[in-house]
Amino acid sequence: MKKEKKASASFRYFDRDMSWLSFNYRVLLEAADEQLPIYERINFIAIFTSNLEEFYKVRVAEHRAVAKGLKEAEGADRNASIAILSEITAETTRQLTERTRIFEQMIVPTLRRNHIVFYQSADEVEEPHRLYLQRYFTDEIFPYLQPMPIRKGEVSTFLRDNRLYMAVRLRRNEAFEYFLLKLPYSKVPRFVELPRLGDDDYIIYMEDIISMYVRQMFPGYEWDSCYCFKISRDADILVDNIATNELLQQLKTKVKHRKNGAISRFLYDGQMPADFLAFLMDAFSITGDELVVGDRHLNLEDLRHLPCPNPVLRQEEERPTTMVHKPLATMRNSVYRYVAHKDLMLFYPYHSFNHFINFLYEAVNDPFCTDIMITQYRVAENSAVINALISAAKNGKHVTVFVELKARFDEENNLETAELMRAAGINIIFSIKGLKVHAKVALVLRKNRKGGLIRSYAYVSTGNFNEKTARQYADIGLFTSSRAVVYDLQNLFACLQKEQESARFKRLLVAKFNLITRLKLLIRNEKRLAREGKGGHIILKMNALQDPVMIDELYKASMAGVQVDLIVRGICCLIPGEEFSRNIRVTRIVDSFLEHSRVWFFANDGNPRLYLGSPDWMRRNLYRRIEVVAPVLDPSLKRQLTDMLHIQLTDNRKACRVDNHLRNVFKSDADENSIRSQYAFYDYLLEKNR
Repeated sequence: MKKEKKASASFRYFDRDMSWLSFNYRVLLEAADEQLPIYERINFIAIFTSNLEEFYKVRVAEHRAVAKGLKEAEGADRNASIAILSEITAETTRQLTERTRIFEQMIVPTLRRNHIVFYQSADEVEEPHRLYLQRYFTDEIFPYLQPMPIRKGEVSTFLRDNRLYMAVRLRRNEAFEYFLLKLPYSKVPRFVELPRLGDDDYIIYMEDIISMYVRQMFPGYEWDSCYCFKISRDADILVDNIATNELLQQLKTKVKHRKNGAISRFLYDGQMPADFLAFLMDAFSITGDELVVGDRHLNLEDLRHLPCPNPVLRQEEERPTTMVHKPLATMRNSVYRYVAHKDLMLFYPYHSFNHFINFLYEAVNDPFCTDIMITQYRVAENSAVINALISAAKNGKHVTVFVELKARFDEENNLETAELMRAAGINIIFSIKGLKVHAKVALVLRKNRKGGLIRSYAYVSTGNFNEKTARQYADIGLFTSSRAVVYDLQNLFACLQKEQESARFKRLLVAKFNLITRLKLLIRNEKRLAREGKGGHIILKMNALQDPVMIDELYKASMAGVQVDLIVRGICCLIPGEEFSRNIRVTRIVDSFLEHSRVWFFANDGNPRLYLGSPDWMRRNLYRRIEVVAPVLDPSLKRQLTDMLHIQLTDNRKACRVDNHLRNVFKSDADENSIRSQYAFYDYLLEKNR
């Protein structure tokens, strides 16, 4: 794996894209875990494939544009982009080969042992099924197939993003002719269930049925062959520096044309002959650097919809179930009453997200509540959060929502919900030019009859206000009635509404204001303590670590003797295990839930400082976004956060170490005293709840 050199003579960093590929490979390794139920393993193959698709639509598409001189990107030039594209292709090819091995040698045989025969080619189809498939093709598939000739030099068919196509080659009068078929996804299931034979159930790919009988559509031709392919297109929408009054219309236009972006990948069946491939490349203007060799079957993200004839196999392993925070029950489930006396911290998905929804409805019905303010980055469709805010507006509350329209792939949903809320009388603030607002905060202001501010409530979270992802993502939310935090959030929303240009924050750390300065002071304090012989320990949990400035601070702390434990799920550009990072360890956890929380621990000579919030340590988060981080001050909550971090660091089942070659190295003692941190932490919370 590449170690990308920077300006510093002594420090080095992993390339961010190669680091991301290392993370996605770790996702793939879950499919090889024979202790997991078979359909969960299949789902991890789908997740790996879907992740890779988005990677090509965004990151690879950007590198291709830079390599062609069509755009500029931070920290990249044409030669660097050309070089990294070559590395990406090599590593992706390696991973796809491993995916094929896991699927064909592990997944398919396991299905067969469970009496599910998943045909992997037309040649495998047993004779009793052939008559059934002939009829199925004639009745269910044939009516939707529309062959289109492919000819060089003529106007070619526009290839849609992420759609599966089949190219057919035939011979007539000693010359090859080519035709294009778009697989009828919306009309026919990708995976077709066949009649049982004995004790076995059978499944076949739609494209394999087509390959068996498609020649019947071309009378007068001599059959040659057919192969599938697909393309990925640039899906990024560049609107960062557009003024707010122009943003709405430009976004609406660009979202509609997203599927027309430049080609970033041409993925094809690796068995396709070279001359067949060359013809398609010429006909569709595909360049050699856009080629990625695939399996016989593409679009394996569809495997999440693979039929399961035996419901027992579909059952997921027994996962932690969502619990109600029992201490709230003593307060009649009122977040208001509880938080009036003590800060409240909820861990999703272990705790129910309904507590937050109930909190909003308490504000809706509170006669002293005058204002509700909240940020929106990604919300669920038919969102319960949005419904609560609309109810508040109808009940006379002044509701303000900052809607970040530039949340990638959520632009349309955010536009729709913004229009819905605006129609209900909610004050909508849209994106800021040159910035994204990624903060996850909510504020409930309460006033007495004379208009004076009385006890109000603030909420700072690591995750989105999305009740659906709150069942899948491991996040943390902090409720407080702290006057300092309420004051800080009032200032933040005043800035977002452009009522004031700048702000001073008493307690919160806010990117673009005081976050970086404060982080450097916290790291340097640990460095000072280590040099004074008082130890020094930092634990940082996040999704991504990329900013070289902050990485250098960690390198320097390590060299001073500070013990640094990083729990980083995805991109980690810091290289552990080198002389300048000898005291740094990198842990990566992939399990049932997506680790999404950002938590920072600084030992501070026995009086630890803990923080939680929205930012990763990416350059975009630290310098080009509004992010909010809150200190955790309640001693019992600090203890819970610290215990969570230590449980994750002792995980020897689903955690691995990332070494100085970007390899995912599992702990050798995983079978002895096995600790699976997500499940162990659930048990910990369950005991606390009792």
